[in-house]
Amino acid sequence: MSKIKLNVLGISYSQTQTGAYALVLTEEHGERRIPIIIGGFEAQAIAIQLEGLKPPRPLTHDLFLNFAIAFGISIKEVNIYRLEEGVFYSKLICNNGGKDIAIDARTSDAIALALRFKCPIYTTEDILQKSGIVIDIQERAETKAVKKEPTNIEKKKPKLTDENKYKDVDIDSLKELLEEAVKKEEYEKASIIQEEINRRESQ
Repeated sequence: MSKIKLNVLGISYSQTQTGAYALVLTEEHGERRIPIIIGGFEAQAIAIQLEGLKPPRPLTHDLFLNFAIAFGISIKEVNIYRLEEGVFYSKLICNNGGKDIAIDARTSDAIALALRFKCPIYTTEDILQKSGIVIDIQERAETKAVKKEPTNIEKKKPKLTDENKYKDVDIDSLKELLEEAVKKEEYEKASIIQEEINRRESQ
């Protein structure tokens, strides 16, 4: 069965479930996208990595990464291999230096780990046919225009507070607020501040 590579496009509020988020994956050589509903903790873990934030203490997925590295274990790839009743099933293809081992994982955790291990994410044509959506022409044009920017501000992160409150804050103060938020482990706030900094620096 052929594998299709996916990339993480970003995260947005779920339009169907209160308090949940939609993780959006897109096929690397195509226009179909897969929205996956995930919880707030997993959304935060993914958003932190997308933003390149460095928490002062390791979060759960960071601990997993450090533990694996310490024992010579790597994750070669993540496979989203089944879709059943709206639930995506994934597995981690790990290697301990001698052989590959497949480990079952929730898709949200698998994606959070894939970003940290910098390994590819794959799915099948069958799953893309069942769950993939294609954006309309206008949205596609807007997405392409954004991708020309040298930053990753096109990714949609959880906006858990009003980001407009930072629009009049100078960039030096924003960087201080970012550092303070990270130290206090206020990662949702840090993600919003980082996005505002990225927007300013891309102008």
